[in-house]
Amino acid sequence: MWPFRKCIPLKDSGIFEGFTDWHSHILPGVDDGVRTVEEALEILRLYEELGVKAVWLTPHIMEDIPNTTAHLRERFAELQATYTGPITLHLAAENMLDNLFEERLEKNDLLPLGENGNHLLVETSYFSPPMGLSNILFRIKAKGYHPILAHPERYVYMGESDYQHLKDIGVKFQLNLFALIGSYGLTVKKKAEWLLKNNLYDLIGSDTHCLTILEETIYMEKLLQTDYVFIRSGNISRFLQM
Repeated sequence: MWPFRKCIPLKDSGIFEGFTDWHSHILPGVDDGVRTVEEALEILRLYEELGVKAVWLTPHIMEDIPNTTAHLRERFAELQATYTGPITLHLAAENMLDNLFEERLEKNDLLPLGENGNHLLVETSYFSPPMGLSNILFRIKAKGYHPILAHPERYVYMGESDYQHLKDIGVKFQLNLFALIGSYGLTVKKKAEWLLKNNLYDLIGSDTHCLTILEETIYMEKLLQTDYVFIRSGNISRFLQM
């Protein structure tokens, strides 16, 4: 499948230099991610060492974690007031495509991704799609937003034809970077490699949830050189601008 299999340590790869992390759960105390401000600051300090330029904080909004826009903005303001480093912080959300999302979409009560404010990071169950997935995505577009599917490589029910259909109807894809090193298992890794090789990804995120796992991943894991080459040379400009 690949012309060579040489691996590069993540911490030495340079892949984070100038990196924008489009998907993270660093906003403390709002979902299943980082719990404290102190932990969030430690992650940001690690990101500084790696050369990360900007981070989008994308906490979950779903029926089981019914965060409100006002609450998330309040917590974001608190973190911004505490963090004084060079990384630019932005607030958005990872939206589960459930009934709560449908209500928020109708009210336009959303936290979009991207400086233009016209992209929505969305997810589904890993095991089955919501009823009428294509219709939901069309409604998102009718409201003036571009849907971005978080970590498409992780959805058990999706195969190559499903990915192509979603691309055909204008859905963008966000790669979980650590899928490429096997953090979610071999099947997910192979899907991520296929999507990357076929230039189907539009942006990259870490999906970081805690400091301990992030440190272990950065310092102990390695990235295939072929994956590195695809990321750094394959339309990298679109990963950094949206």
